[in-house]
Amino acid sequence: MSTSPPPVLFSTTATNNDQSQHLSHTHLIHLLNQPTTLPQLKQIHAHTLRTVHTNHPQALFLYTRILLYSSVADLNYATRVFHHFSNPNSFMWNTLIRAYARSTNTNHKHKAMELYKAMVTGEEETAVPDNHTFPFVLKACAYTFSLCEGKQVHAHALKHGFELDTHVCNSLIHFYATCGRLDLAEKIFYKMNKRNEVSWNIMIDSYAKGGKFDTALKMFGEMQKEHDPDGYTMQSVFSACAGLGSLSLGLWAHAYILKKCDKNIVDDVLVNTCLVDMYCKCGELEIAKQVFESMPARDVNSWNSIIMGLAMHGKAEAALDHYVRMVKVDKIVPNSITFVGVLSACNHRGMVEEGIVHFDMMTKEYNVEPRLEHYGCLVDLFARAGRIDEALNVVSEMPIKPDAVIWRSLLDACCKQHASVELSEEMVRQVFESEGSVCSGVYVLLSKVYASACRWNDVGLLRKLMTDKGVTKEPGCSLIEIDGGVHEFFAGDTTHPQSENVYKFVNEIEEKLQSIGYLPDFSGATMVDEANDGKHNTLRLHSERLAIAFGILNSRPGMAVRVFKNLRVCNDCHRVTKLISRIYNVEIIVRDRARFHHFKDGSCSCMDYW
Repeated sequence: MSTSPPPVLFSTTATNNDQSQHLSHTHLIHLLNQPTTLPQLKQIHAHTLRTVHTNHPQALFLYTRILLYSSVADLNYATRVFHHFSNPNSFMWNTLIRAYARSTNTNHKHKAMELYKAMVTGEEETAVPDNHTFPFVLKACAYTFSLCEGKQVHAHALKHGFELDTHVCNSLIHFYATCGRLDLAEKIFYKMNKRNEVSWNIMIDSYAKGGKFDTALKMFGEMQKEHDPDGYTMQSVFSACAGLGSLSLGLWAHAYILKKCDKNIVDDVLVNTCLVDMYCKCGELEIAKQVFESMPARDVNSWNSIIMGLAMHGKAEAALDHYVRMVKVDKIVPNSITFVGVLSACNHRGMVEEGIVHFDMMTKEYNVEPRLEHYGCLVDLFARAGRIDEALNVVSEMPIKPDAVIWRSLLDACCKQHASVELSEEMVRQVFESEGSVCSGVYVLLSKVYASACRWNDVGLLRKLMTDKGVTKEPGCSLIEIDGGVHEFFAGDTTHPQSENVYKFVNEIEEKLQSIGYLPDFSGATMVDEANDGKHNTLRLHSERLAIAFGILNSRPGMAVRVFKNLRVCNDCHRVTKLISRIYNVEIIVRDRARFHHFKDGSCSCMDYW
């Protein structure tokens, strides 16, 4: 299919003596300010070269405009335009540095840093970095996590007197926070004489992304004394609420934007997507679905949030239905994250064949290159379904080196499926050989394997090895929110002010469990060769049981008890929580390390597959 050539802006018959064909400089500027294609821009550039002498007063302005527009249309062409000048000014340097810094190409980020180096090491007195230069370069440094180079840029900014410039300081805060130096970001923030909304937003977002959720929310409170929060602020606030699992704070923040913010923020796609994510992570799937369905517009991230949310709540069929709506009804092309959600949904329900179909669809139909997360889902899908040989085949055929998470997934499956001790030991060896894999969980899983095989000497040796290496078992910790206050319980905890009442109620629960024929499952107890009474005492004091007891004692009738645990729920606690939900007629929602469990009327949403 042929395309028509771009309109000719200038006569090709004009000569240098034919002044009537030459456009005025004002007209050239007017043309540059109109929407133009790259071919048209090249025509203007060519005409300028022929008709405007470099010493003309308007020449510099014309060429800077050409550089500015070409930097948006074609970076390579813009670079050639830039190098046409022997003595570019600061605006020209900034224009090209900004273009490279904003490019999605990682190599271009490095090019932005190289240009800055050339600018500051050159001999041109007309090219001095200003308060526009530093933010562009720091953006590139942040993207590439170039901490050393960014610190040098920081030193240059101080040297040129921009220590208190708000624009430069905001960029420095973002740079240091992105590179994991929140301490340095904080120092700059608190030294600033004048902070604008951007300053506050960057710090709140940095705290939320850095896992300092409480600090993010405290800073949000401080911000309101000086500035009204905007959509960007509220996205970070929702992320912090999601990280804490604080439904009450999330509901308050949602009510805040409905009452205080304008319609543009209320209807904003990003804000609503964060809301969906927050409600999913706080265990309120129904409200998340209501927010999603009421959104005026949705993008791929919105669909990803609801699909991931449904997956983590074990609603595999609903997650796959939303995926079909996304691609068939809304005609949105799924991306890499979409398929993590889809594969996770299949994984949480043991839908192996569906998972295989969607993995193949991802690569063949949508040309999405599988990443470690996708392979991890596929390996875990096979392993948890007891198809360990197929899981090992996936690992052996992966073009990517498996990480410790994948090997631990296989080890966990070996433990649950009572695979051979030799295979489990091989999985442990692979975990230890992977980078950053030294954690107590691996030792605990291997100790369970040895205990299941009654190899108590090996269990003892493993415990001694943990002691010698200073490896301690990660303690179980559960959080529960009551009336806006967060309460923390550890396994066997007696430090809570209501511990006496909690333990009395735990004993009451035990009596009722025994009266209906409950027998403990000791597979989740400490793996030592001790009497079952000792193991039972360990199980009954797991952190989530204390939190659930506290929640039932202190929650209003009809309110769900919501518990957030740092470890995966053990078999016995899972069974006990189902029984408690029936005995006390209470809904219990537990978020563990892997997913959500909704306990009601003696059953769990996971259908005992987790």
